[in-house]
Amino acid sequence: MISDSNIKSWHLEPEENSPIVLEAKGKAFNPFEWIKENKFLLENILLKQGGLILRNFNIHSVSEFNRIVQCFTPELVEYVYRSTPRTKLGGKIYTATEYPADRMIPLHNENSYSKSWPHKIFFFSAIIASEGGETPIADSRNVYKRIDQQVRRKFEKHGVMYIRNYTRGIDLNWQEVFQTEEKADVESYCKKHQIEFEWKEGIPELTTKQICQAILIHPLSREPVWFNQAHLFHVSVLDKESRLSLIKELGKENLPRNALYGNGEFIEEETLNHILEAYNQEKIKFKWQKGDIMILDNILMAHGRETYKGERKVAVAMA
Repeated sequence: MISDSNIKSWHLEPEENSPIVLEAKGKAFNPFEWIKENKFLLENILLKQGGLILRNFNIHSVSEFNRIVQCFTPELVEYVYRSTPRTKLGGKIYTATEYPADRMIPLHNENSYSKSWPHKIFFFSAIIASEGGETPIADSRNVYKRIDQQVRRKFEKHGVMYIRNYTRGIDLNWQEVFQTEEKADVESYCKKHQIEFEWKEGIPELTTKQICQAILIHPLSREPVWFNQAHLFHVSVLDKESRLSLIKELGKENLPRNALYGNGEFIEEETLNHILEAYNQEKIKFKWQKGDIMILDNILMAHGRETYKGERKVAVAMA
């Protein structure tokens, strides 16, 4: 698979198109030089397999992870227009989404709820949870194929409308999402990215709406992929108790986030369940090892997070 005496390689799944693990042999191995010398090979693996894991690459800290990422691509992106809480670790390295350990994060492609997304996403396993805490992945090409043709056609025709209501103390506030304290900066960002916005008095403070793609054609492989977060933004993702509580407190129109078809129609819950099942059918899980680096083509491969116990730390960079 990889003709290099310093590297042992295998597929995560029996299928030959599944992501590949590249395990280095020996402590004398220089990961930075190896990546520079094999960047073309790694790019080809990503384009075909969608993802790869670098194991035993002698990476022990976030700063070394940053060096690895810089060897691969120096142009990292800031995490602006956020949908989840994260902490900046230095430079353009962030923590993975900081949700409670007992909450599972469904599979998704990063920033697919917008019209601007990273092409690659890098993960570094710094601290492994005592139980659970895997970062499952799924091939977005296969998810697309599993979704019923009628469902695909409707989403392809209309796209997805994401509605976000920013109410202080509930979900992320607009200052965190847009990384600014200035309303003028928010307005500038929204205008640049075709996001409708409306400032309000009281609850919510701000409402935004944006119609985005549901399906993408990969720019290099020309393969169709399922690429949206309707199943994460839709109100049905909330448990019944939370949903009823928020509706009672805020009203249906003021929920922190929701997803509709791009023409304004409600997305049926059975459709969202069908999409979630397609992701579950394609889910690939693996056990993190300390120091593992996972690199994904963010268009070809979705990712999520399993529940966990104990301390867990995964650093993330986006390019």
